[in-house]
Amino acid sequence: MRKSILIGVCLAALMPTAISTGAQAQNVEGRVGKLESEMRAVQRKVFPGGAGQMLQPEVRAPQNEQGPGPGSPATSALADVNQRVTSLEQQMTSLTEQIEQNQNRTRQLQDAFDNYRRSNDARMKTLETGPAPIAGTGGPTEPDDPSNAGPSNGGPSRPTTRPETASRPDTPAPTRVSVEKPATGDPAEDEYLYGYRLWEAKQYPQAQAQLKKVVADYPKSKRASYAQNLLGRAYLDEGKPSLASMAFYDNYKKMPDGERASDSLLYLGQALTKLNKPADACKVYDELNDVYGAKMASAMKGQVAAGRSAAKCK
Repeated sequence: MRKSILIGVCLAALMPTAISTGAQAQNVEGRVGKLESEMRAVQRKVFPGGAGQMLQPEVRAPQNEQGPGPGSPATSALADVNQRVTSLEQQMTSLTEQIEQNQNRTRQLQDAFDNYRRSNDARMKTLETGPAPIAGTGGPTEPDDPSNAGPSNGGPSRPTTRPETASRPDTPAPTRVSVEKPATGDPAEDEYLYGYRLWEAKQYPQAQAQLKKVVADYPKSKRASYAQNLLGRAYLDEGKPSLASMAFYDNYKKMPDGERASDSLLYLGQALTKLNKPADACKVYDELNDVYGAKMASAMKGQVAAGRSAAKCK
């Protein structure tokens, strides 16, 4: 009877330990299952070609081929496994954070590259788009030559001694020639004619510098309006519609009564069309009709109509 009581007492003492050990085993098994599931998800993300196969670790924990020695507590192995599972969970969390950070960096790099490519394509398109007259009209034909009145004054559209040489993208650049500076005795006239001859010879940078000098040195001369307008045309023929639009606008804004103010508005509409700003070009053509409509020659009216058609004005 005493022996049965002693056995019962021993079993009662071991009962909480067995229950605790079983609960811990179930907890560890659940955590291991969760780790395996997360590892498969990470491997599918990092190694999409792995076909869902689990990669075996290259470093393995040493395995004790012999069982626990006599007298070793049963909970030591479980505690060791629990510690290792905790370490794996921490490593899994760190790996997941690194993957998310790398994905975010990749998206930022892709967005930056896309923005750069769009900006570069736009610049290349602007550079490749050479100056060209409005389709079907040949553009304004007034070459700012003092030998004729120009379309804004109802004169002939082209001079008889200095015909305008239109710049076309497929025309090879002419050979650099020496340009003679005129000497008529009128300084403003001579400086303007020299700038015109440089423009006619397609020496655009030299022409631009000379025409700016005319406007700065002789702002009260009638040639100031001519020079400012021709400055815009030099930029336009060189393939710089943005600078051309500013030169044309300055001529109209600062010298609205100048002889080439209306011509500058006409060219300004062309420059804005080249800059892909048709709405602004239409406003310029409306301004041209409102301010100079009664004074415009029939040739310029036709060019305005063609410009509005190219800009698809209503």
